[in-house]
Amino acid sequence: MSDSTPDPASPADRQAGAARLRNLGTRLLSLAAIQSDRLVNEKLARADARKWHYAVLATLEEFGPASQAELSRRTGIYRSDIVAVINELSDRGLVERSPNPADRRQNIVTPTEHGHRQLLKLDRLLTEVEDEVLAPLTPPEREQLARLLATLVDHHGRNA
Repeated sequence: MSDSTPDPASPADRQAGAARLRNLGTRLLSLAAIQSDRLVNEKLARADARKWHYAVLATLEEFGPASQAELSRRTGIYRSDIVAVINELSDRGLVERSPNPADRRQNIVTPTEHGHRQLLKLDRLLTEVEDEVLAPLTPPEREQLARLLATLVDHHGRNA
C-alpha cells in the first residue's frame, strides 16, 4: 500500500463511507456488537475465562443449583456444549456436580465459594469493559440503550 492510499480500516475512512451505511441501524448494531464482543473476549481471556463460564456462574448465582438441562435453557448454551463448559468450571473448582436425589440420571450443578469469588471478579471485569465500550454515552443514554437493546432481544427471542 502506498503512502497516499488510506488504510480502509482507519476511523477517518469509516467516517467518509457512504451515508446509507453510516445510517443503517442494523449495520451499526452489528459493528458495535463485533467491537464489544472482541473486547469482552480479550478481557475474559486475560482472566482465563470465557463468556459461557460467566453465563453459567451468573445463572447459578441468580437461580441457585440447577441441572445441566436447566442451565442449557437458561443460558442459551447448546445441550451438546453445556457439558464441556461445566467440565471446565468443575476442573477449575468453580462448580460441583452431584446426582439429583429426585432423578439419579440427572446432575445438579452448584457453585463453589471459589466460583462465587470468580463471578465477582468477572463482574468487575465486565463492568470495566462496559464502561470502555459505552464511554461516549452519558448514564441516561446508557440506560436508554440497554432498554432499547432489551426490547429488540425480547422481541426477536419470542419470534425465534
